[in-house]
Amino acid sequence: MAKSQWSFKTAVELSAALKAKQVSAVELAQDAIDRIERHDAKINAVCVRDFERGLEAALARGETRPLLGLPVTIKESYNIAGLPTTWGFPPQKDFKPVEDALSITRVKDAGGVILGKTNVPVGLGDWQSYNDIYGTTNNPFDLGRTPGGSSGGSSAALAAGYGPLSLGSDIGGSLRVPAFHCGVYAHKPSFNLVPARGHTPPPFPAIPIERDMSVLGPMARGAADLSLLLDVMAGPDPLDLGIAYSLALPPARHDDLTSFRVLVVEGHPLLPPDSDVRTAIERLAGNLAKAGAKVSRESPLLPDFVESSRLYMRRLLSFLGTFFLPEVIAGAKIAAAQLSPDDKSLLAERLRGMTQSHRDWVLDEGARARLRAQWHQLFKSFDAVICPIMPTPAYPHDHSLEQEKRRIAIDGKDYVYPDQLAWPGIATLPGLPATAIPLGLSAAGLPVGVQIVGPWLEDRTPLRLAELIEREFGGFVRPPMFDD
Repeated sequence: MAKSQWSFKTAVELSAALKAKQVSAVELAQDAIDRIERHDAKINAVCVRDFERGLEAALARGETRPLLGLPVTIKESYNIAGLPTTWGFPPQKDFKPVEDALSITRVKDAGGVILGKTNVPVGLGDWQSYNDIYGTTNNPFDLGRTPGGSSGGSSAALAAGYGPLSLGSDIGGSLRVPAFHCGVYAHKPSFNLVPARGHTPPPFPAIPIERDMSVLGPMARGAADLSLLLDVMAGPDPLDLGIAYSLALPPARHDDLTSFRVLVVEGHPLLPPDSDVRTAIERLAGNLAKAGAKVSRESPLLPDFVESSRLYMRRLLSFLGTFFLPEVIAGAKIAAAQLSPDDKSLLAERLRGMTQSHRDWVLDEGARARLRAQWHQLFKSFDAVICPIMPTPAYPHDHSLEQEKRRIAIDGKDYVYPDQLAWPGIATLPGLPATAIPLGLSAAGLPVGVQIVGPWLEDRTPLRLAELIEREFGGFVRPPMFDD
């Protein structure tokens, strides 16, 4: 089959082509559908297809709408009226919401053409994307490896050319990790910037809710596309905060690389990145310095990553543990009671988080407030912090049941699989915006990248820096096996 000229274009490029009448929205939708039908038996990214309604939406008109005619895929965890929302839970395989999530309504109102939903792990609780309802999603760069999770279906769909945009979510790196593993872009917005209504485990009602640290955000193959989609998704829910507030994000601090003050952080005392990730960061730091950016490698203002990682493990598991089965919590209580007070391992902190008292939770909330104040001080001297998203490129599928017993190899040494939370948690715990960007391929041909962490509610700053880096040094690289 002849190679399409549209499959790997960015949303910005496709919007320009649509306005110039070089292509129609129906042609773009059909192009993405053809690729899904041609390739997705191998990748298994799009678990719920909605092609008929998508082609109908592609017939819409309205020249001023920001997403008009652009094919979009949606993480399975978002409610879309008439389509199943399961979060990978087999008992919920027949649940179909009757109304769209607020973000879906906004995407449709903006003219987006939704073609289907993308695969997730059970309960959105893994950096791999598999479940008993829809099966396993594979990485387009190596079918034997994970595409990341929990927005792994979305990242794989973008890398394979199934449209230029997708919607995901993030509490443990679920936007940034799959973007990293598949070589695409993602943005974890500042906490509560995008309302969560309709992104709720089934069969819970779609009501306004703030899910501690969890955010919704955009994914794309181009840096500028993230802002395009974020501007559609962001803004208070009209049912609660929107009654009194409207959104007015400040502009990016700078528009050129020479003005940016960047702190590059490569290491973490508890979880070092491997040689592939370190090499990519070193190359980026050097390129930024050569381009005139003010690059620093250390600062006394940087929060203690060890303490913040421990706090994040407790906060995350105090939230997630609320939804664990009673027998799991009972086992965690027994294990936590046997912990030595001197045991400060991340596993120990996760156990403490699952079983902590409300008093301890309140004390940890105070510690998080102090951490936010530290970041606020740091961003008086720097505009962005660049650091790893995960310690290694995509690893082979591992579906063993107990994640605490899985291991991840970093330069030949084994580490506890869930300890990888330490890197995405750097931005998640204080609620900061973080943009995931690709930085090419490792020696083995797997994507590598970094996250750009920005100041609270200054999302346009890391997004702008991502655009400048893409413009100067390149970005998305097509997976060779699906470059047709």
